[in-house]
Amino acid sequence: MRKFSVLLMCLVLFGSLLSACGGAPKNSGEGAKGTAGNTSGDSGGNAGAGGEAGDITQRKVTLKIHYPLPDETTLRKQEDDKIARFQAKYPNVTIVKDDWDYDVNEIGAKMASNEAPTFYNTWATEAQLLVERGWVADITDLWNNWEYKDEMNPVLQNQFMVDGKVYGITQNGYVTSTVINKKLLDDKGVPMPAFDWTWDDMYNVAKGTADPKKGISGIAPMGKGNEAGWNWTNFLFEAGGDIQTSEGGKLTAVFNSEAGVKALDFYKKLRWEANAIPQDWALGWGDAISSFKQGRTAMVIAGAFDVIQAALNEGGMKPEDVIAYPMPAAEKGGKHYGILGGNYLVINPNATKDEQEMAFRYITFDYFTDDALKSVEDTIKARKDEGKYYIPTPLEYFSEDSEYAAKVKAIYDKYDNVYKYDPQLFSLLEGKPEAQFGTQDYYATMSNVVQESFSKKGTDSKKQLDTAAKYVQENFFDKAPQQ
Repeated sequence: MRKFSVLLMCLVLFGSLLSACGGAPKNSGEGAKGTAGNTSGDSGGNAGAGGEAGDITQRKVTLKIHYPLPDETTLRKQEDDKIARFQAKYPNVTIVKDDWDYDVNEIGAKMASNEAPTFYNTWATEAQLLVERGWVADITDLWNNWEYKDEMNPVLQNQFMVDGKVYGITQNGYVTSTVINKKLLDDKGVPMPAFDWTWDDMYNVAKGTADPKKGISGIAPMGKGNEAGWNWTNFLFEAGGDIQTSEGGKLTAVFNSEAGVKALDFYKKLRWEANAIPQDWALGWGDAISSFKQGRTAMVIAGAFDVIQAALNEGGMKPEDVIAYPMPAAEKGGKHYGILGGNYLVINPNATKDEQEMAFRYITFDYFTDDALKSVEDTIKARKDEGKYYIPTPLEYFSEDSEYAAKVKAIYDKYDNVYKYDPQLFSLLEGKPEAQFGTQDYYATMSNVVQESFSKKGTDSKKQLDTAAKYVQENFFDKAPQQ
């Protein structure tokens, strides 16, 4: 796995949200043309990135774009500003807003009915699935003709490169972290752990801060939905385990290993020995983060940006009390592995060539631009006027050693309402990518194991994992296409 120390990068235009879903039916909409609702007429479909069939700016093109959700008011304002600037440069383009948020249970139907946007958001885990089922366009030619391709963050961008071809454009990313409520530790007289901490340190903090009678937990591991399996997998990685192996094109489930048993036993120790998890432990992603921002748990496991944003700007917590840590190592000197994930924009393969090219231009319109830098600074100022904080996302679309990264950091340094991560965090973060096939199915299966472990005392971890691995192998990994 690749180790990296990242600068404090910012979320320029899009929020970061990780949620997990199940499988989707295979698309049967082969041969559909054009974006749903597109009445643009002749689109000059032979025009590529170089515009060889004429000037694309002289032809009418309609884009159904990915638009932020209704409650993301700040992001919507930023997107509206981007739309206005894009149409000023490309008056031939009609923009249709679509706030559909990627759902693996819905994407097949969207594609089959030709209702999917011209481009849509998705996550790092989905690359193999979307490519295999033909639900993303191959944008290699557009990518190769783009002047900034070599300045993109390779750790993130490589997640959507399959067999040497490019299928998506990274927005931002994260390495799963643990965020700690320092005030709860101070109130209980529990010392803050070292950043180079271990499972034993996490256990001691969780046990020391838990106060079940007051409804306060020491840690709130996610206990329902696929996110429960996602949370647990960080501990599998830290114990030295993996989800799957690939040999001779065959995928094999290996999470029922000694490392898997060790990780599951640690979860049970937090539940049954320390009594440190919430009494109502069936928390989804949003539930766990809400618990943290309301001061009802001392620790939560997620992308640091999401937790800190909620804690400071929604929960009214103070920056000095919200500290992002790497995931703990299983033991001293071990790896601080956290799942490496990210958010991507991908282009609809049913769109015409002109639509695909304009979608690419729209997605990358503010990348590496002065307008984007201005947007960052304007957002920071707006947050300051509102009495709120600006939270950088730890991993951005651009490479940390790029000239653009230095410009972003210079803006951050000018303002006191920009959240500052402790530099020790980045020296210890260790990102490990998720499995590239059947990940969501695996998470769903492991969520059942986590729930059983939290609800029944004395379960046999090895037996639980063997049963889960057999199910995942037979129902998902054995059905994977040959690699």
